[in-house]
Amino acid sequence: MLRFAHIELLWGLALIPVFVLLFAGVSRWKTKAVKSLGDRNVVNLMIPDVSFSRPWLKFILFSIAFAFLLIAAADPQIGSKMEEEKRKSADLMILLDVSNSMLSQDLAPNRLENAKRAIAQLIENLHGDRIGIIVFAGEAYVQMPITTDYSAAKLFLNTINTNMVPTQGTAIGTAIDLGMKSFDFKNGTGKAMIIITDGENHEDDAVAAAKNAAEKDVSVHVIGVGSPEGAPIPIFENGRQIGFHTDSAGKNVVSKLNEAMGKEIAAAGGGSYVRATNANSGLGIVMDQIYKIQRKTVDTKSFKDFEDRFQIFLAIAFLLLVIEFFISNRKSQRLSNLKLFEVKKT
Repeated sequence: MLRFAHIELLWGLALIPVFVLLFAGVSRWKTKAVKSLGDRNVVNLMIPDVSFSRPWLKFILFSIAFAFLLIAAADPQIGSKMEEEKRKSADLMILLDVSNSMLSQDLAPNRLENAKRAIAQLIENLHGDRIGIIVFAGEAYVQMPITTDYSAAKLFLNTINTNMVPTQGTAIGTAIDLGMKSFDFKNGTGKAMIIITDGENHEDDAVAAAKNAAEKDVSVHVIGVGSPEGAPIPIFENGRQIGFHTDSAGKNVVSKLNEAMGKEIAAAGGGSYVRATNANSGLGIVMDQIYKIQRKTVDTKSFKDFEDRFQIFLAIAFLLLVIEFFISNRKSQRLSNLKLFEVKKT
C-alpha cells in the first residue's frame, strides 16, 4: 500500500505547466529577437556557438528533477506489514424526510436544517462505522451509498433540500425498503436505520416495512421532528419566504408531529423512538442504543508499518540536476564539425 506522509505538497506539481508556459514564452521571444537581426544564415555565422535546443533539454531535466523533489518531500511510504485486527463496527443508514412539511419552523431554524445539523454532529463522532443517507418524500432516493468517507458524507449532507424529491408525500415504507437493498449483508457488521421525520406517513405501510427489517436483524429507530401542536408550512421563492401553504378554504396548512406513527414504526422495527427538541436532537440517545445492541466485532486487515521511500526520488532528482548542470548552452564543436551527411566535392 502506498501513501504520502505530506500529500498536500503534491499540489506543487501544478506549477510545472506554469513553468512550461513561461519558458515557452521566453524562448519564443528570443527566437523573434534573433530573427529581427537579419537573415538567419548570417545571424548563425555571427553566433555560431549558440544552441537553441539545449536550453529546452536543460529545462526538461530541471522540470523532471523538480517533480521528483516534490514527490520526495511528500515522503512516499510503502506499507510493509499487514495485520489483522478485530474492531466493533456498524452500518448506519440515515433516512431523512425532505417533504415540504420539514420546512415548518417549530424547531429552529426549521425541522430539516435542525436534522441536518444533528446528522453532521453524528458524522463528526463516528469512528470506523459506515454511514449512508437516503432522502425521501413521496419517493425515496439514495443520496449517498454507505461509506466510511466522512468528508464526503458531510458534503452530500450539505446539498440536501426539499426540492430534490419531485414527488411530495412521506413514503417511509419505501425508504425503509430502499435502505434494506443498500446494505451489504455479507460483511458481518451490525446494521441499523435511523428515520428522521415528522411522521406524517400517507403513502405506504411503514410499519410492515420496519417489521420486515427487524426480522433480518436490522433495527429501525425513529426520531420525530416537530411538535404535536404543529406549525404552518412556509413557501419560499428565490430564497425568500412569501407566505404559507393553504388549504382549499384558504387557511394555513398546519403540519403536526405524528408521534403515534413514529412510535409504532420503531416498535415494529425493534428500535427506539425519540422526539427531537431544540436542545436535544435525539441522535445521541439512539446511537447509544445502536452501539449497545447492533455493533458487531468484525475482522479487518490494515497496514501497520510503513517504510519511507523518499530516498529513491531524491537520488533521481539529484542525478538529473547534476546532468543539467554539466550541459552547456553552447553547441558542441565536435558535433558541429561532424558532418555525416555532407557529400565531399571531388
